[in-house]
Amino acid sequence: MARALGVGGVFFKSPDPARLRSWYAQWLGIAADEYGANFAPAAMPEGAVTVWSPFAATTDYFAPSSASFMINFVVDDLDGVLAQVRSGGAEVVGTENHDYGRFGWFVDPDGNKIELWQPPAKTPDK
Repeated sequence: MARALGVGGVFFKSPDPARLRSWYAQWLGIAADEYGANFAPAAMPEGAVTVWSPFAATTDYFAPSSASFMINFVVDDLDGVLAQVRSGGAEVVGTENHDYGRFGWFVDPDGNKIELWQPPAKTPDK
């Protein structure tokens, strides 16, 4: 059977795409042109993955956003990124720590809830 090999892109509408691209470039370092930004899988930390997960239509996990999607970015410094986006006017809406990493959420200038994931640091085996 032919199969999908991974996520090839995240596409969504914005009332002002140029403004939103500029905001993400300034506060998250995502350099994008009118076609978007490319992320190389090799740039992700060891153990990081891309997750594809439909949620029930009744979920409140994306709240306070009313969008039907949420984007998750793998980050190298959760606290640093949250401070940056807060400086850029984003509303930080929470953080959580788990065995599989640290998470934080913010609402971007278009009202989309964005999830950040900092995978746990790999420690050398003893």
